Amino acid sequence: MPDDLAQGGLSDLSDEQLVVAYREGRVPALRQLIERYEQELFHFLIRFSGNRAAAEDLFQEAFLQVHISAATFDASKRFKPWLFTIAANKARDLLRKQKRQRAAPLSALIDKTQSDGASFIDLLEAEITLPDASADDAEVAELVRGVVDQMPDHLREVLALAYFHQFAYKEIAAMLSIPLGTVKSRLHAAVGTFAQLWKAHYGTLYDPAHRGDP
Repeated sequence: MPDDLAQGGLSDLSDEQLVVAYREGRVPALRQLIERYEQELFHFLIRFSGNRAAAEDLFQEAFLQVHISAATFDASKRFKPWLFTIAANKARDLLRKQKRQRAAPLSALIDKTQSDGASFIDLLEAEITLPDASADDAEVAELVRGVVDQMPDHLREVLALAYFHQFAYKEIAAMLSIPLGTVKSRLHAAVGTFAQLWKAHYGTLYDPAHRGDP
């Protein structure tokens, strides 16, 4: 890679190559990464935190951590899960500090002695098509975000990672430091909770064929 590589040349590099370029002293490489993930990561953090202002701060903190930890990144692995792991950890830290309490009777644990045990929502069957992350209906997207914001933190995060950002279950398990089985059970609970909340607000399950008439 030539030292005088321009920003345009950086755009042709993979995420992983950009991290390597950045730690070799090519500062514009980090800007390229920020631009690539500006929309996707920011939207993830809005869903995760439920707060746009907090999401802006978390976005900056996540990339500050990328800057600090670039030297430790394993370039043989994918950058995106690493970035989202950093962002999710920052968001969780913020939520812990705020000690946010959410009312979520549907997600109450059946056995309160088991932190990762089954919840009551796991006993329900919910047939629902979740909204597409690329949906261009701004009104419905806002309604969806409002419903997702009401979900418990641990369900909202797995829903965002799996459905809105299409991470594999194994990647989510690694990112959240939880067993694969817990990812699956939480995702099932998240889908059920979304269905129940949506139905409670709008009287019907989410149907992409009638997005203009929830």
